[in-house]
Amino acid sequence: MRRLLLTFLVALGLPAAAQNSDRPAVLVADDLFITRDRELVAQGNVEAFQGTTRIRASAIRYNDETGALVIEGPIVLNDGDGAVILADAAELDQGLQNGLLRGARMVLNQQVQMAAVQIDRVEGRYSQLYKTAVTSCKTCNDGELPLWQIRARRVVHDTEAQQLYFDDATFHIRSVPVFYLPRLRLPDPTLDRADGFLAPSIRTTSLLGTGLKLPYFITLGESRDLTLTPYLSSSTRTLEFRYRQAFINGDIEFDGAYTRDDQLPDETRGYLFGEGSFELERGYKLSFTIEAVSDSSYFTEYGYSDEDRLRSDLTLSRARRDSFVRTSLYNFETLRPGELNSTLPTVVIDGEFERRFFPKAWGGELRFGLEAHSHWRSSDVDVIGRDVSRINGSLKYLRRFTHRSGLVTDAQVGTTFNFFDITQDDTFAQNHSDIAPFAAVGLSYPMARREAGGASQVLTPVVQLGWTDGSRLDIPNEESTRVEFDQGNILSLSRFPRPDRRERGTTAAVAVNWSRFDPNGWDTYVAVGQVFRSISDPAFTDTSGLSGVRSDVLLAGQIKNNAGLSLTARTLVDSDFDISKAELRGGWNFGKTTVEGTYVWLEADTAEDRTEAISEVSLDGSYDINKQWSASADVRYDVQNSTAATAGLGLTYNNECVSVDLSVRRRYTSSTSVEPSTDIGFNIGLRGFSASNGTERYERSCGK
Repeated sequence: MRRLLLTFLVALGLPAAAQNSDRPAVLVADDLFITRDRELVAQGNVEAFQGTTRIRASAIRYNDETGALVIEGPIVLNDGDGAVILADAAELDQGLQNGLLRGARMVLNQQVQMAAVQIDRVEGRYSQLYKTAVTSCKTCNDGELPLWQIRARRVVHDTEAQQLYFDDATFHIRSVPVFYLPRLRLPDPTLDRADGFLAPSIRTTSLLGTGLKLPYFITLGESRDLTLTPYLSSSTRTLEFRYRQAFINGDIEFDGAYTRDDQLPDETRGYLFGEGSFELERGYKLSFTIEAVSDSSYFTEYGYSDEDRLRSDLTLSRARRDSFVRTSLYNFETLRPGELNSTLPTVVIDGEFERRFFPKAWGGELRFGLEAHSHWRSSDVDVIGRDVSRINGSLKYLRRFTHRSGLVTDAQVGTTFNFFDITQDDTFAQNHSDIAPFAAVGLSYPMARREAGGASQVLTPVVQLGWTDGSRLDIPNEESTRVEFDQGNILSLSRFPRPDRRERGTTAAVAVNWSRFDPNGWDTYVAVGQVFRSISDPAFTDTSGLSGVRSDVLLAGQIKNNAGLSLTARTLVDSDFDISKAELRGGWNFGKTTVEGTYVWLEADTAEDRTEAISEVSLDGSYDINKQWSASADVRYDVQNSTAATAGLGLTYNNECVSVDLSVRRRYTSSTSVEPSTDIGFNIGLRGFSASNGTERYERSCGK
């Protein structure tokens, strides 16, 4: 059979999206002829194109006088906007905009299918489907009903508004009708945002009873939206909300809830979280965070957050290759039992500036830094209401030399200047200042070896000698109360986290780093280090690993392989081989199973407000039972006290048309304001409609 191509000389009516176009229709077929009645007949593998609309059929008859098209099936009509219609027969006008399709099935965005006795196309915008069954479940020719479907007397699809309108709709699970709605509107799958209800969820807790959450999504233009979620149970009446808005140069989001419940019957409860960021002129960035809650037990009872210290801030910053500037305003609020906001620094102003210069005459790098900080306590009581302000600056020169032998020398020299103002504490003078010059030289000798199998090893011994002049100012330790000794600061001249403390005297740091990389197997990293100093520093606690003139030995390592196993460990070992700190993190992803865990050990230390040792293990994992079912579990266990802190189980079912999530969570810990509780959650959502879609696409084939 020969194929013929005919381009009509007269433009036929086009779809709504192309009504002003002069493009003609194109017809492709195996055979083409004209009857005595002046009907154009195309037969055999017929394809017709009209703008964005495309039809495939076994035969098409075109009447030149009426402009009508009679199409013989099987018919596949694609309108170019994500809708595909399958039909047995059709009668359409010449623009393919109006007409009748019999024995039809419409598929929207490859997600929702609607089977109907007939479909009427009106003006290319509306499709009216009669005696319709709608589902996003894959249907097969085996007579088995889909998991769910909506049956309706009539369904109208508005392609311009991207909406589906149902008349006399009945929701069925398999063949069982569940509920009836005389009118129903749902967004079609091509719509990104639409007003309407989202997937409901059921939550049961031992404190609040069983409740229903029914979110409603409201569009407020192209760049704003609001989600309101009533949460009702026998013990609470809560309205959750989320507001989002996008701007040309940034975005904001606010989440919160308003509650009246039986836990505190005479009080209004709730929380507000907000965040936003904006790109400003000249490379500046403005960001903010808001965290507020009505009472300390609200988050634990309602499960909105695990935070026990809230931080709100406003930050303006700019980062460039040779400079950085930041200024921030913070407000802190503690929810921890035994802590009072009036005696904690709740209002903090903090700023920093750093500039780098690269003098060609000297080589190396010249770096200038300036930091300003002030924190304020609301208490007016002497000592416990202490307020502190400070300004710290530094000027240093850095230079690296790489010798022909492979030896690398890093040198730095500079000075710091510090000013402190202390008020509301008669045990310290108000004003303090000093200048502390420093210098350091470090030597490293990286050595590499390549193995026959393609693996490579790198061994790098490192030695650094440092010196900082002067004596420490007689000021309280406000910011450097917790010190971490790790690979990141072993070569620092001061291992205190903030500049209100600085190490003095002469120090020596030695370390050895070894790594092995194997593209076909295990990757390994090991680091060993220790610090020696001429004088001990009493500001270092015993468990920091840095007390005395000789620090504990730092041991750190990591191993991982291509099979998905990864382990990272760090510990501090003293001269008696006692361990003050230890941390182990690991994960294993093998096949259908993923397991991750953490173990932490901290020795008791009253200087760090830790009256007893901490020994805690956390485990969480998931298992993909099959393509649809997956299970998860997590537990946090206090080894020191032999009690569980939290535990949870989850079961999830996902396929192409429905998602179901069941979770059970138990919190064992309690305080004077919160009792142990059990939380059970149940969520179910219908896939296919944009208001309830997930980001993942699930597919299955018939017979599986």
